[in-house]
Amino acid sequence: DIVRGKDLFLGHQQRKIQLEERLQKMFANIQSTIDQLKGLSIDEVREYWWALNRQEIWKAITCEAGTSDKYFRKTCGGDENTATQASHKCRCGDRDVTIVPTYFDYVPQYLRW
Repeated sequence: DIVRGKDLFLGHQQRKIQLEERLQKMFANIQSTIDQLKGLSIDEVREYWWALNRQEIWKAITCEAGTSDKYFRKTCGGDENTATQASHKCRCGDRDVTIVPTYFDYVPQYLRW
């Protein structure tokens, strides 16, 4: 959400401004080095970068997480005693992380909470 400019940043306003300025500068730099991006807006460059890198970001967040780290809550089962969650961090057991197992990054943030 932060990379795509869609984050509902609820923290300190000055930090939000600083973060956004740094991101704008970073994406302007990417835009200036790739000829295909020169006619796009910064928001379009952000979306382009995210589409190109989301799989690697997912892998970095999930596959390198420790075994005790939790990023999914138990959801399946008839009641709280039979709820289960994805094993082996969804697809990391055999290092086959070819598909990001969620598209929540495209769901508005306020609907995910």
